[in-house]
Amino acid sequence: MKIKTILVSQPEPKMENSPYSRLIDKEKVKVDFRPFIHVEGVDAKSVRQQKIDLKNFTAIILCSRNAVDHFFRIADEMRFKVPDSMKYFCQSEAVAYYLQKYVVYRKRKIYVGKMHFIDLLPLIKKYKDEKFLLPSSDVLKSQVPEALDELGVDWKRGIFYKTVISDLSDLRDVYYDVLVFFSPSGIESLLKNFPDFEQKDTRIAVFGNSTVKAATGAGLRIDIKAPTPDTPSMTMALQKYITTVNKK
Repeated sequence: MKIKTILVSQPEPKMENSPYSRLIDKEKVKVDFRPFIHVEGVDAKSVRQQKIDLKNFTAIILCSRNAVDHFFRIADEMRFKVPDSMKYFCQSEAVAYYLQKYVVYRKRKIYVGKMHFIDLLPLIKKYKDEKFLLPSSDVLKSQVPEALDELGVDWKRGIFYKTVISDLSDLRDVYYDVLVFFSPSGIESLLKNFPDFEQKDTRIAVFGNSTVKAATGAGLRIDIKAPTPDTPSMTMALQKYITTVNKK
């Protein structure tokens, strides 16, 4: 069956000329965006119950823009003025640049990894005497705490926000040729919202090994997979699949 409609389980990209826009123009397909999960912040009381006192930390490890937003939100709720001496260890340039929303970038001590958390470890190791706080969601890859423990640094995780399954009940009678997932939480949301979901002719596209594992574990057939050597991005994987299927 030809591909005409795609549902991406993420928010719509804010950039005008996104890879999805080019996919739509080139393949003449309809692409909708709908987050299957969303983030909700926990309150300051919940953070205190985790025995976290912000004044006890000298460095913050930030793995996402959500972590940035919720760290400063909690600091505001606790009426804690973040000192200029605070060090920020950011997983990527995108996270580091996002810090400008809250701090004067050039006046702060900001250390930036390349992309993955593992790339940040050598920078953290250089400052082993700091007291690190890791603001995170309730969902955290096991490699993060394992790597920090292995480094032997003084660190503490704080759950500042939670990943919550979105209500998708309005999509119950809507059919798409392709459903696109980027996390195990997205797969979980599909099954929680539609426990009687039958894949039939629906194509499932997944990004990343953990999402592959979640999809296969749920008994879903995976038709499109990224990243691969030939298709490092999801849009490239979709493009390749659509070009093949729609030519038949």
